[in-house]
Amino acid sequence: MSLVIKNGHLIEPTAKFSAPTDILIEGKFVKQIGKNLSGDEVIDAKGCVVCPGLVDIHVHFREPGFESKETIASGSRSAARGGFTSVVTMANTRPVIDSAGMVEFVNRRARETSLIKIHPAATATKGMQGLEMTEMAELKAVGAVAVTDDGKDISSSWVMRRVLEYANMVGLTYCAHCEDESLMEGGAMNEGYNATRLGIPGLPKAMEEIRIDRNIRLAELTGAKIHIQHVTSAGGVEIVRAAKARGVRVTCESAPHYWTLTDEAVVGFGTNAKMNPPLREAHDVEAIKAGIADGTIDCIATDHAPHTPTEKDVEFQLAPFGIVGLETSLALTITGLVETGVITLERAIELMTSVPARILDLKYDKFETGVLREGGYADICIFDPKAEWTANPNEFHSLSRNTPFTGMKLRGLVKKTIWRGSLVYGT
Repeated sequence: MSLVIKNGHLIEPTAKFSAPTDILIEGKFVKQIGKNLSGDEVIDAKGCVVCPGLVDIHVHFREPGFESKETIASGSRSAARGGFTSVVTMANTRPVIDSAGMVEFVNRRARETSLIKIHPAATATKGMQGLEMTEMAELKAVGAVAVTDDGKDISSSWVMRRVLEYANMVGLTYCAHCEDESLMEGGAMNEGYNATRLGIPGLPKAMEEIRIDRNIRLAELTGAKIHIQHVTSAGGVEIVRAAKARGVRVTCESAPHYWTLTDEAVVGFGTNAKMNPPLREAHDVEAIKAGIADGTIDCIATDHAPHTPTEKDVEFQLAPFGIVGLETSLALTITGLVETGVITLERAIELMTSVPARILDLKYDKFETGVLREGGYADICIFDPKAEWTANPNEFHSLSRNTPFTGMKLRGLVKKTIWRGSLVYGT
């Protein structure tokens, strides 16, 4: 059986291709890209963009240990609805993913239950305690694509240096959650005017920026590759920009909530606007946009962090950090960056496909991820860039509903997601 996608506008960033064309799929693979193609079945993509399946290198699917929040199965459904065909899952589960056996557990559960490709990350230190390094060569051998203690930073600079050296030696990237916990002091939102008037202890930008700078300087010292997660502040953007100018092997990401919202969203004590690092101020939002526009910020990631309604329905300071993001990411990117002229649609797709895949060298069965080419896997997102819709968490495919975007009018709607030639979202 063959399937042809007709009348769509293909955007393929690595080929710098953006034009109307047809795509013929046979089995799991793209057979041909061209004009006037025919197949046994037809998807009419009129008015839609066709692009590589989206790639997110920073998600939390919570399995094992926190299956009430999300599972690999439910997370994959959420990802597919958002147009994603490949994601990198973080390792701060219970137990944490710090051994070959645990990586193999994630891979096995993904094979059994996932609609898309799951790439597991593993921890850099045993038990995420920041003391003893994991066996990174062994972790890589069984499929770990990165090491990270995401959710924590490694306090000891000595340990961080050794982690970077070992990761570099085995060919893994360290993904850094940058946070000086000694400055946290019970903080729950951005330190500033709104925290003062709400009476909520603040999280200063310095706690993020100090560790961005330290971790980059240790990468510079060791010659290692480092990826900075969820950059939120103007100072953080400038530190990365300066490091790149020096030739440091650093990449970074930011998430849609950091260019869409400010800490004003916390007014009213809405716990669905509580995340770590927290929402910052208006000038930080503009700095994030500028960093995306000039390439300082390399890619877009969601930091999809599900929590149950019971966990979030408490006093602000007691609620866990984190929001879901997979099902709103593309629309927030189009609404907040493309429609406002910060970047082109072609660049937006690049930031959500080939670039994140390249940062962590994501491949499966020796095929590149985040590309759409003849002979490669048919991992495809079809979306209407002009369609308007209202974010409604009750329609989410995630097990959790913790989003600050409820009721927001967005533009850009995923119509169908295809993974390895099979329709995993849409009809």
